[in-house]
Amino acid sequence: MADRPLVLLSNDDGYSAAGIEVLHEVLARSMDVVRVAPETEQSAHSHALTLSRPLRHRKVSEGVHAVDGTPADCVYVALFQTDLLPRRPDVVVSGMNHGMNLGTDIFYSGTVAAAREGALRGIPSIALSMDHGGNRERGSEFAAELVHRLALEADRGTNTPLLNVNFPTGDYLGVRVARLGLRSYNDAVVVRKDPRGREYYWIGGPVDTVHLHMDGSDTEAVDLGMVAITPLLIEATHEAHFDLARRVIGDKLSG
Repeated sequence: MADRPLVLLSNDDGYSAAGIEVLHEVLARSMDVVRVAPETEQSAHSHALTLSRPLRHRKVSEGVHAVDGTPADCVYVALFQTDLLPRRPDVVVSGMNHGMNLGTDIFYSGTVAAAREGALRGIPSIALSMDHGGNRERGSEFAAELVHRLALEADRGTNTPLLNVNFPTGDYLGVRVARLGLRSYNDAVVVRKDPRGREYYWIGGPVDTVHLHMDGSDTEAVDLGMVAITPLLIEATHEAHFDLARRVIGDKLSG
């Protein structure tokens, strides 16, 4: 690693979003940063890759690039289009997201997916999200310390770390390493009609969430005013269900 770690920075709110602008500025004080982020907002696109059309790239300024694809597209392009980065990054950072990614949000989050794409490629990665109304400058300064330590301390290759970090509003009353919690949404499909009388759908009801109590969870931590840090798994095999899978196979089991 060089004296100044190289950070590949992305997000899902778009390359010009306020959260990534502030985070980039703060990270660049102690690290080299290249921003490769979506041209437009890509929230809740999860880990989608664009395979059905070509991707367009635009150099916005020195060290800032926009790609008209998903967050995972952006990290993939940055890592394998060798003109965008001076060398392999030491850390992939995604954020600062506008709104938290807690509990099962990680399965839908483009912010987490951008970091996950880095971890899948053997690069220590971290996703950063902040509650609406949070202090982006203070959160970014806190995050910069985490990123620098991750670059120095993390394993690479088969045990590549992926961290999900959420910042609450107000003063930070501490930091907790936490498990994923549970959020309850007003899930709904809103049905409306266009001017020609044809139905169309909006997925999701009013934006209103409730954190269900779980000891040691990320939702509990942010409710207490703490920064929540959750290590996420890349290995998704559920070994406890091997026996169930064998029962489902039944007499077709061959090995």
